Amino acid sequence: MQGASVTAVAEARLFPPEQLFEFSVRVFTHLGVPEEDARTAATVLQAADLRGIDSHGVARLHSYFELLQMGRIDPKANVTIVRESPSTATVDGGNGLGLVVGPKANAIAMEKADANGSGWVSVRNTNHFGIAGYYVLEALKRDLIGWAMTNTTKLVAPLWGAERMLGTNPIAIAFPGLEEPDIVIDMATTAAAYGKIEIARRAKKLIPPGWAIDRNGAATTDPNAMIDGGAMLPLGSDRDGGGHKGYGLAVMVDVLSAMLSGANWGPFVPPFALRQEMPARSVGKGTGHFFGALRIDAFIDKDEFKRQIDDFIRTLRKTRPAPGTAGPLIPGDPEREAEAIRRREGIPLVGAVVEELRDISKQTGIPL
Repeated sequence: MQGASVTAVAEARLFPPEQLFEFSVRVFTHLGVPEEDARTAATVLQAADLRGIDSHGVARLHSYFELLQMGRIDPKANVTIVRESPSTATVDGGNGLGLVVGPKANAIAMEKADANGSGWVSVRNTNHFGIAGYYVLEALKRDLIGWAMTNTTKLVAPLWGAERMLGTNPIAIAFPGLEEPDIVIDMATTAAAYGKIEIARRAKKLIPPGWAIDRNGAATTDPNAMIDGGAMLPLGSDRDGGGHKGYGLAVMVDVLSAMLSGANWGPFVPPFALRQEMPARSVGKGTGHFFGALRIDAFIDKDEFKRQIDDFIRTLRKTRPAPGTAGPLIPGDPEREAEAIRRREGIPLVGAVVEELRDISKQTGIPL
């Protein structure tokens, strides 16, 4: 559960979701992405912005723009299945947009689940796929349990390490409810998502202790010290805080996303932004993803399962609140609240993001 953005809304400008969506579609098509794929990519970005995960929405559009413009991503990639069984597949993304490759691979996993009870797809030769939560929300639309994860370029020090070796390697899983809201877990395997450090830097704010170290391996609350040669820390930060657990989860994501598909892993995953350092060598093809889908009635009566989810949620909500809080959140609550507000009031974008969108507009002639 990534939670609401740390963006200072008071310092942001509000944009209608539909305006940003159409702008994104036109930018992608301008760069040669087919119309249907462009709308898919824009939908993934919009999902992040609506759900309050500001770092993965249109804030990333300029990076996609640069990569497509420089020919680092194939706008019309041929996405193919290179190995397959009734319930599994390995997909080669053809060096296409992760925002397009991811949804196509996820659809294969869901189709296999519908036909065979479960579907598992590992993906290579792709790149940044947006928020992991988007993919499990698609599974919920089909009454499936959804899984999604991806490895990312090196930003994170392994436990007791002092340099970048792993990505933030997010994981998402979702379970449908009957009358209660669905349980949607969407989290990085780091103490915080990298996008939150980017946002803190743009807002000229400090980050909490336990998120990062500087280039010397010392703890820091300065986002610039992390970005300038430092590293992020695994979920839990140190051994006493459970950092070995976040480290273990990150390793799991790398294995399922990369070693199982033939993608790059660990420090060899290529960067998403042009200005980041390229790995010294390649051990596979591009970035890797992993998707899973489970058909509930392959295990238990679907409505019985969903009633149990409802009961589980209601039981958790009745927990006695900790002092100074409103009581426990259900995974997915902050994102649902953010989406309700943002559909009504608009998407808040900080000045730096607006300027990046204006730069795209200036270069392409597409009005913002």
